[in-house]
Amino acid sequence: DIDDVGHKYHLDLVLEDVLDKDSTVNCTAEVLYHLSNKNIAPAVQFTIEGELKNTDEADYIFYSRIKSLEKELVAENMPDSHGSVSPEMEPIHLLAQVASGYVIWQNSTENTTFQLAQIKHVKQVKRSDDCLEFDYMILLHEMVSQEIIPWQMTVLWHPQHGVQVTQDSCQPKHALE
Repeated sequence: DIDDVGHKYHLDLVLEDVLDKDSTVNCTAEVLYHLSNKNIAPAVQFTIEGELKNTDEADYIFYSRIKSLEKELVAENMPDSHGSVSPEMEPIHLLAQVASGYVIWQNSTENTTFQLAQIKHVKQVKRSDDCLEFDYMILLHEMVSQEIIPWQMTVLWHPQHGVQVTQDSCQPKHALE
């Protein structure tokens, strides 16, 4: 406890590469949850020992495939009711995981535990520049309350510039109907 500031947690954890399960790195982090303003994202400082697998080649293959589509990509329900994501849609799912990580961080409190449950809907947005843009409707599972929360997020991505969530908002439950 830090008087009149918040609660700080010191973490030691192992990160597993989502693409190469045998590749791990050690990570230490400090997370500060502010007392004064519940609308501020937790402050996070971290150190990673080592490097995860370079994904540049896979990123450019995915980027080229999406850029070459004649129609904008549209997909629903990832993973499906059996927990599966098709191999060609795995990069779209991974992109949602990264972007939802930002949304989760920005909306976390000490009393929440969010996890991406499903991509309900994703639609590529046509752009005139080199970035790819996707509008996602995702379902976040709040593990403490067991609530499923619909969340909209707009994501920009380019292999050289990374992921950016340009817009996100919690949606009413009836948004899924």
